Amino acid sequence: MLADLKLAIRLQEIDTHLVGLQREIAALPVHISAIEKKLISHERKLEADRAALVANQKERKQSEGDIQVWEQKISKLKGQMVEAKTNEQYRAFQSEIDFCQAEIRKLEDRILDLMGESEPLDKNVKAAEAALRTEKVQVETEKERARERTAADRKAAAELQQERAAIVSQMSATTVQRYERARKARRGIALAEVVEGRCNVCQMALRLQYFQDLKKDDQILSCESCQRLLYYNPPVAVEDLTGEPAPAVQDR
Repeated sequence: MLADLKLAIRLQEIDTHLVGLQREIAALPVHISAIEKKLISHERKLEADRAALVANQKERKQSEGDIQVWEQKISKLKGQMVEAKTNEQYRAFQSEIDFCQAEIRKLEDRILDLMGESEPLDKNVKAAEAALRTEKVQVETEKERARERTAADRKAAAELQQERAAIVSQMSATTVQRYERARKARRGIALAEVVEGRCNVCQMALRLQYFQDLKKDDQILSCESCQRLLYYNPPVAVEDLTGEPAPAVQDR
């Protein structure tokens, strides 16, 4: 195989690897952003649950304070009722006491409702706090892994870029131009192997004479259909692999 073609094959391997590394390097910040957004969402949900619990406790405290106010008013009314001089005054005091007691019952019912609501709220807050602590540790671990992977990818990419530059410097300018033109035109795939007389990428069959010219291995040819640089690996005979002649096939 021509030296330039061998170098071009290695160049294609490097470029394919570089594309994969670049994609991973670009994807890692997106991944970190996604898990951070999820964490922020959970933090906001926890803040809402905490606010609901605080509001519940505040209303309960307010209701308990209002009950004390109504009880004080009842005590005062009872004291005034003792001094009532007429049945009409007595009934008026009793009516006010009944009203105050009805308000107290409403407040007591509301307190019971709030107590029933506070229990699941409290459980939710405690569970969310525990889950958030675990999630924060996981996010930080994931971020550290991403930073390490990004650093490793960048180091690998830099090494590949150095190797790529060295390979390009060994190739003829014409071959490099043909390679780059095909790579840009064909989504990064500049070379194609010929298998059974076909371009293994676009699957177009080569003309018989063109295939024979390719086998001569004295020039770099391009696929007449997709314009990728072609290379051909002839089949390896068994004796080439073992160093011994292939066993004869007996006629039956």
